[in-house]
Amino acid sequence: MQKKVWVTSLSKEQERVTGLLGLIKKYGLGPDGHFWVDELQKMAWQAPLENLTQKETALWVISVTKAELEPASVRYGLSLLALSLQNAKGIGFPILFVCPDDSLTDEDLPTPFKGADIIDQKNASLGAKMVAKANTPVKKIEAGYRIDIHANPGYGIWFELNPGPGGTWNGVLAGGLTSEVTAHGVGPAGELPQKTVLEYQMQGLKLELGEDEYTAWAVQNTIDDAQSYYVRFADIPGNILFGQLPWEDVAADFHLLKLV
Repeated sequence: MQKKVWVTSLSKEQERVTGLLGLIKKYGLGPDGHFWVDELQKMAWQAPLENLTQKETALWVISVTKAELEPASVRYGLSLLALSLQNAKGIGFPILFVCPDDSLTDEDLPTPFKGADIIDQKNASLGAKMVAKANTPVKKIEAGYRIDIHANPGYGIWFELNPGPGGTWNGVLAGGLTSEVTAHGVGPAGELPQKTVLEYQMQGLKLELGEDEYTAWAVQNTIDDAQSYYVRFADIPGNILFGQLPWEDVAADFHLLKLV
């Protein structure tokens, strides 16, 4: 089975894209990909997910400049796609940013891409780097939580949150920095619940983290790897904060993800 590299291009510049696809083919990998469509309402970010999660896809390459990555909608869409892919294939699945200049740095990347590498498209080692990444077994990384995305133009974008294998949250909280939660629920892991029972639900909680203030919702339901907490935001939340709800003698166990 030939290993495949999926290319997401933020530019429709033909020379840049064909050069990258040609290099992938030259090094014995299967080139495929798509042009990014910045349409959050239509869930356009989901388009390549089926291809990315195929068994033969061994590397995700994102062709982008810092300027192309600046719109919040682009960064959020890419983050949602990365979280969906990582839920399916693991956080350690290789992602490589290929930049036609040297404008992009690690500081420019949202949290789901913090393990990714950045390389200049003109770098002579690019082909060899792609081969190495495509042929390296995916490293197992434990994050201390599991997150997945359920999205549809009809019901919006929902985040599924739980503590991952073997973990338990005695109560759960989730909030956004730039957008508030509008709906939440608890149910079996892996699918949005049709019915939900919420224990002592709370809304509009304010949490300060450094200079940032988050608005969160919470419930006291026990959440483990078989049960998940589902939340939907009104708009792009920027950063999200989630984890075990602190109450009585239960300590807080929060995780923070920058999604734009």
